Amino acid sequence: MTHDSRNNVSRALVLGATGGIGGEVTRQLLTAGWRVRALRRGGAPLATAPDIGIEWIDGDAMQADDVLAAARDCDVIVHAVNPPGYRNWNTQVLPMLDNTIAAATMHGATIVLPGTVYNYGPETFPVVREDAPQRPLTRKGRIRATMEGRLRDASRNGVQTIIVRAGDFFGPRTRNSWFAQGLVKPGRTPRVVQVPNAQGVGHEWSYLPDVAQTMVTLIERRHTLAAFSNFHMAGHWDADGTEMAAAITRVMAHHGVEVRTRRFPWWLMWAASPFVTTLRELREMRYLWQQPVRMDNTRLVEVLGQEPHTPLDIAVRATLEGLGCLPGKGATKGFAYP
Repeated sequence: MTHDSRNNVSRALVLGATGGIGGEVTRQLLTAGWRVRALRRGGAPLATAPDIGIEWIDGDAMQADDVLAAARDCDVIVHAVNPPGYRNWNTQVLPMLDNTIAAATMHGATIVLPGTVYNYGPETFPVVREDAPQRPLTRKGRIRATMEGRLRDASRNGVQTIIVRAGDFFGPRTRNSWFAQGLVKPGRTPRVVQVPNAQGVGHEWSYLPDVAQTMVTLIERRHTLAAFSNFHMAGHWDADGTEMAAAITRVMAHHGVEVRTRRFPWWLMWAASPFVTTLRELREMRYLWQQPVRMDNTRLVEVLGQEPHTPLDIAVRATLEGLGCLPGKGATKGFAYP
């Protein structure tokens, strides 16, 4: 196991540190006293202050040598990188993971992966446990299942893996979410909230800072975990598909803004998806809005004692403020970094 022997501080490499979950994990690792190295083409983003504590490395997760060099002296590799805008999953997702596995093998690092529910088919619904069979319906789901299969194989060869699966992400520093793309619009005060759920169908949401806190806590307890450990978060369960919209309505009412709700225009997504890659990819996941899908967090609670859980209205207010949706509030600068 590698370690920063100069001051007995652990170091993590984060791939995808400018993304939603990667950025939140980076923030919380720094708060917990870790050294954090981040790989990004071009190095540090221009919006990043020079003193925030991240060691930015110029490199590409698609290049094995770049990942191998960046992972030197790292105890953990957080693999939170995805092709932007849902593009190029077929050609980029698995090669990037293979590079991470090779680097972790070389340097003795633990791999941490933010997982998804895409891996599971409807036969595992409505309540999904970690050991449920993975028979995905979609192309993205098959790729995610293949990723986890490769990580399980790597764990048999000495590479520890921790996977945390959660519901739909929302948070103050990510625009790449259903919350920010479907329910509201970043930079605009919402007057209408669009509800994607089928009538009465429950849906699970996960507040990104809670997910990141869970991941960092598991990282710090990695020596007590099995070679391949995967956990589900319960997050915020919207029992009938109306509670998230109601929370947005309550928060906006505190700011003197009246909000109404309407059904999400799936017909428009069908019409536009042949021309817009992101819409086409989101349409593929509609089945997750047409039936309840709830994650069973029993295993996580057994290990941690409790799941980090920010109250819904507080989480929604922070998210709306970060997205620039509250009156007189600009969007959070530097979405993915501290």
